[in-house]
Amino acid sequence: MSTPKLVQGYEVVIGFETHAQLSTASKIFSRAPTAFGAEPNTQACAVDLALPGTLPVMNVGAVERAIQLGLAIGSHIAPRSVFARKNYFYPDLPKGYQISQFEIPVVQGGEISFYLGEEKKTVRLVRAHLEEDAGKSLHEDFIGQSGIDLNRAGTPLLEIVTEPDIRSSEEAVAYAKELHKIVTWIGICDGNMQEGSFRCDANVSVRKPGQPLGTRREIKNLNSFKFMQQAIDFEVRWQIEQIEDGHAIEQATVLFDPDTGETRAMRTKEDAADYRYFPDPDLPPLVIAQEWVEEIRASMPALPSDYIRRFVSTDTYRVQLRLDIEQAYVQVTYGLPEYDARTLVSSRGMADYFEQTTAVSGQPKLTSNWIMGEVSRKLNADEIDFDKIPVSPIQLGTLIKRIFEGIVSNNAAKQVFDALWASEGNDVDAIIEAKGLKQMNDAGALKKIIDEVIAANPDNVAQFKAGKDKAFNALVGQVMKASKGKANPQQVNDLLRSKLA
Repeated sequence: MSTPKLVQGYEVVIGFETHAQLSTASKIFSRAPTAFGAEPNTQACAVDLALPGTLPVMNVGAVERAIQLGLAIGSHIAPRSVFARKNYFYPDLPKGYQISQFEIPVVQGGEISFYLGEEKKTVRLVRAHLEEDAGKSLHEDFIGQSGIDLNRAGTPLLEIVTEPDIRSSEEAVAYAKELHKIVTWIGICDGNMQEGSFRCDANVSVRKPGQPLGTRREIKNLNSFKFMQQAIDFEVRWQIEQIEDGHAIEQATVLFDPDTGETRAMRTKEDAADYRYFPDPDLPPLVIAQEWVEEIRASMPALPSDYIRRFVSTDTYRVQLRLDIEQAYVQVTYGLPEYDARTLVSSRGMADYFEQTTAVSGQPKLTSNWIMGEVSRKLNADEIDFDKIPVSPIQLGTLIKRIFEGIVSNNAAKQVFDALWASEGNDVDAIIEAKGLKQMNDAGALKKIIDEVIAANPDNVAQFKAGKDKAFNALVGQVMKASKGKANPQQVNDLLRSKLA
């Protein structure tokens, strides 16, 4: 493990608790829907409201998604786990307790690895346990009243808890992004932070190197990666200032105010004993057969680590090309640099798009360059993801093939790509023809232009023969100008050097 970065002589220690809302259509213990954005209190049934006589019934889909995460991060899946009642009183918690897991969670251990720059980091997980969400308090300051919306009550959550292995705000954000990628990649959570589907709590403390862990303060409900880093950085500075001024840090739950860039205490932080956990008498132990775990394992998609190994390998892979009217298989050998491979698995959509485009183009590295460059630039500018991209893998793959074949230059290809993006046409070759972008590959025509340029630029010719490479570039520029940019640059270089030899 590398030496941790110190802040004003202090070591930062961070642990994470992340609530991932599971992608089930109904709640964890009832059949009420979980869709976001409904009118308040229209998606809460008798079980969610804790009306007398109601009993919870386990949602098998929630358990399946918990197992999927455990398999993705190398955890132990408990063959028997127990649900408990976590007792506390708040207006949006109708039962007066939350059904959660305490002593025996369904997912135990595991780890998540990611890169911070070129350095690989690994964060160990303590557990991931199933629980129900609470409702939501709505505060209407302009009328001085608060309301309770119980639509969210009973929504299935997977709380993912790390060891205190994180040592900076940059590491914290990188960890959170990797976890976000994993849960969305395997489809157990939509990852929408603005809607509260992926909520992070950061437990932050500081200490002098070699000293025991300091007192932690928990920053609740961080709903963007930008605010996450700002909140942790402020909290670290604040704790160090308090200690340097001779004050003790008190354990507390705090909120981050993005308007001020500061954290503020919300309440004294509770310990487990304060919640008076005890087994829920209405729910039997959750028993998971190993056969079911293996069925789920067999149905899971390839993970980011699988794609990275495939993309850097020089082995040949059989890829299914998904066409509109038929399915075809092609053989592809990737052999990419590791940096490219890690970038291309930033999301499952990106990895699939690269794989499909390469199956058409047959040029992995050129395809990688285009997706990491021009494609990503357009996606970021339009603020859309790969599921909304207007250029299909077949279109981009065909365009890249035309670059490799020398039919269009890279610069001309960008014009074709822009036209595809703007829906000015859907056929690559037709756009190339209509815009007059086809490269001049006629050696005879090029030789004639080169002869004319050599005759018209004797000084540059003399300078090149005297050993000045800039003069050669000037001659190439003159040839490209004379051909109106349509000459194949590589062919121009080869023919010109041959003429001047």
